[in-house]
Amino acid sequence: MTYEFKLADLGEGMHEAEIVQWLIDVGDTAKLDQAIAKVETDKAVVELPSPVTGRVSEIRVKDGQTAKVGDVLLVFETSAGSSGDGTPKSSETSAAATSSAPTNMSSVATSSSQSAPSVAARPRIQAAPAVRKLAFELGVDLEQVTPSSASGRVSLEDVRAYAERAGSATSGAQNGTSTAEVASTAATKEEQLAPSTLPVEKKVDQAGTEDQRQPLTGLRKRVAEHMERSWRSIPHATAFDEIDGGALIALRQALKPIAEQRGVRLTYMPLLIKLLIPLLKEFPIFNASLDEEKREIVYKRSYHIGVATDSPEGLLVPVMRNADRLTLMEVAAKLEKLIEGAQKRTLALPEVSGSTFTLNNVGSFGGGSGTPIINYPEAAILAVGRIQEKAIARQGAIIVRPVMPLALSFDHRLIDGAMSGKFLGRFKELVENPQQLMLDMV
Repeated sequence: MTYEFKLADLGEGMHEAEIVQWLIDVGDTAKLDQAIAKVETDKAVVELPSPVTGRVSEIRVKDGQTAKVGDVLLVFETSAGSSGDGTPKSSETSAAATSSAPTNMSSVATSSSQSAPSVAARPRIQAAPAVRKLAFELGVDLEQVTPSSASGRVSLEDVRAYAERAGSATSGAQNGTSTAEVASTAATKEEQLAPSTLPVEKKVDQAGTEDQRQPLTGLRKRVAEHMERSWRSIPHATAFDEIDGGALIALRQALKPIAEQRGVRLTYMPLLIKLLIPLLKEFPIFNASLDEEKREIVYKRSYHIGVATDSPEGLLVPVMRNADRLTLMEVAAKLEKLIEGAQKRTLALPEVSGSTFTLNNVGSFGGGSGTPIINYPEAAILAVGRIQEKAIARQGAIIVRPVMPLALSFDHRLIDGAMSGKFLGRFKELVENPQQLMLDMV
């Protein structure tokens, strides 16, 4: 009998995944629960277990290609018998087996023999970033646009035509530019922002040097999409300040040997996270988000701190869940495991999703400072730079002190400049006098 193996609802608002590598080939026989593929979402790389025992007769989604929820990934030829001999598992058995996969990711794949979910995931409109940008600028809902191509991909011309028919083509033009100019700019950027739609090719200039194009795939593609969505959806504003890091350095130096005796590596980040928690409680709007559909502010009562981390494939944000309930040593130990998991791409979904506020230490990779982009849908993100000695004036004298730069980007719909200034001022006070943490310890 034929058994179609489909990509199931991944949860967390994700409706597609990229096949990183098939671990079996056509003609191979897979056993029940055997790992058969590695797939990558914008959250993690996970392994898919086989739902049946059977021979692979067809692989429909190749390595490097992206599949959407409901797409058939491959086809098995199975024989009748018990679930271990080819019969598809029941939904209960399948869920249990999937949850025991190496990544603890539940319900990653399903079969055509299982009943369809009561609420189908909305398919993602096929359109390049430049097309999405033009649609946003013209106020066009892509779901209402009928694609002209047989592939179902919405083009720039489709968006312009829809906007003109709706009589709103000129509403998206900004700063005096015409719709044609906006479209022309978007067309130019389409080549820059959407290389994934182009084949790998080389172009030789007159000097004989070669240009090379390659698809934007994997984590880098998803980071690009996430950054684009955040920048397009949230009106960013950024406030800057500097902190005297002398007291923070002294505190770490005093605690570091004790932490090492307990087998924990103590960096500045656990200290900053613990100093941040009382601040988020004092200014709850910074631990909130905007429900854009209902136009409501959602104040989060949990404190899940995202920590921007560099990985070989791009930026990830592992999440320190319930940081307010952890001791400093627990935060340090957990943070070390999260960073290691992010670099190896082995984190489960709960460890890379659901953050309420993000802290970015640009100093960890040599950055002096920088302007951070908000981790959508959060209300703010704080970036701390590398501590460096700097000459400052104090009581009429020039002295040299270790200075840490700060950059706070915030959603200007929810937070104004005055509030951001108060937030940074209070954070500065806590970091320069970290012993204040003793007053709030539980």
